[in-house]
Amino acid sequence: MRLRLREPLLYRWLRLKRALDKRPRPASELGTPAIQRILAISCTALGDTLLSTPALAALRQTYPQAHITLLVHPSLLALFTGLDSVDELVPYDGKWRGFGRVARQLKDFDLAVILHGNEPQATPLAYLSGARHIFKLPNNNRWNFLLSNREPVVSWDDLGHGIDQRLAVASLAGAREPFSRRMTVPRHVEGEQALAAALLVRGWQGAPMVAFQPGASTMSRRWPRGRFVAAAAELVARHPDLRFVVTGSPAEQALCREIAAGIEQAVPVAGGSRAWASAGDLPLIALPDLLRRSAVLVSGDTGPMHLAVTVETPVVALFAVSDPARSGPGYDLERHIVIRKWRTCDPCLSKNCPYAEPVCMDNISVDEVVAAVNSVLGQKSA
Repeated sequence: MRLRLREPLLYRWLRLKRALDKRPRPASELGTPAIQRILAISCTALGDTLLSTPALAALRQTYPQAHITLLVHPSLLALFTGLDSVDELVPYDGKWRGFGRVARQLKDFDLAVILHGNEPQATPLAYLSGARHIFKLPNNNRWNFLLSNREPVVSWDDLGHGIDQRLAVASLAGAREPFSRRMTVPRHVEGEQALAAALLVRGWQGAPMVAFQPGASTMSRRWPRGRFVAAAAELVARHPDLRFVVTGSPAEQALCREIAAGIEQAVPVAGGSRAWASAGDLPLIALPDLLRRSAVLVSGDTGPMHLAVTVETPVVALFAVSDPARSGPGYDLERHIVIRKWRTCDPCLSKNCPYAEPVCMDNISVDEVVAAVNSVLGQKSA
């Protein structure tokens, strides 16, 4: 009952509070030293936060004097610690639990930008931070009345790639061009050391590696697990020295180990290991260096795919349900290969996909993926 009442009560209270709020909000402040404290909200998944980093860099470029605080998902706190464009990270998972604590912590901001966050929490938090100027795109939800950019009303379909959507928010907030679309992630010595130790144990220091990312935030974005094993077997026939690292979150450890075991059984290597399930074995701060060390990553629409793009590792990106024009590799397109198939279900249930191995992703053949990986490996050896 309390959860059902929380949102409507918050909505009515903020409606009244905003109607009584007569603080001046001159647009002439934007882009000037009058903006001293900036709140940036990007507290969802890994890929979403990486897509926000160009906008954060644009804000830092325009407001070098400002203190920039970033709301970030707690699971990503260590990875983004040391990000050059922000001064402070505040952990928040975007849910009601913790909403009150974070609302009390955020005080006296001049400007808030919602780069990517869940509603009904993100926009109310931005307003409760004290920010006079609040910007968000898309702006077509019921909390629009709290925004500085209420008009024109813009939906996701109007915004293009996720990087460009976030840069558009930064532009509304006074950020000045030229903008770089390149994503960034801090380097962590501890992560690099953890990876070096893991590779040493396996004797993989000089071995060519292909990374597989079988998991995804939704079932509808996953390539069937057996396809990864079959692809590895075909690749080894042409590249017998290849090793395969199967990446994923701790929650995906069982899936990754199943695939790694399948590869070991299909294409064993004498006196060593062919595949390693790094999920659960390495901290997240080691993932950038693991992908940097890999020759190519095969992945659906995932955070690790965007992380590979960030560290300039080629990706073979597998798409069906989601649109690569919106969430695929955002730049260096000549380096990456996108394989896209059609949606097989009408309507597509996306996050509620009933299939353990989605039919649409099953349309991506092993031969297509192997050809793409061989193309990348051929370019690297040329």
